[in-house]
Amino acid sequence: MNERSIKRGFVSRPGDAESWIKASETASRRSDDAAAFTARLTIDVTPALRGRIKVVAFQRGVTVADMLRALLAREFPTDTGEPS
Repeated sequence: MNERSIKRGFVSRPGDAESWIKASETASRRSDDAAAFTARLTIDVTPALRGRIKVVAFQRGVTVADMLRALLAREFPTDTGEPS
């Protein structure tokens, strides 16, 4: 009863984020150069909004992550050469 659980804890953030994001393991799994370098993004949304996002993704037949990636790519396109 007093034994410690063998449950794994969270891993601490690496000191050098760039080398973590651009790890060769991730790059070797994907063929598209743009998709090779990814990072996790955490945002705060209400439970109601989270539910709506999940329902819409399900209705569209995509994952929430894919749908949000498309949204972010559409709203924040790569450099078009125009000043903002």
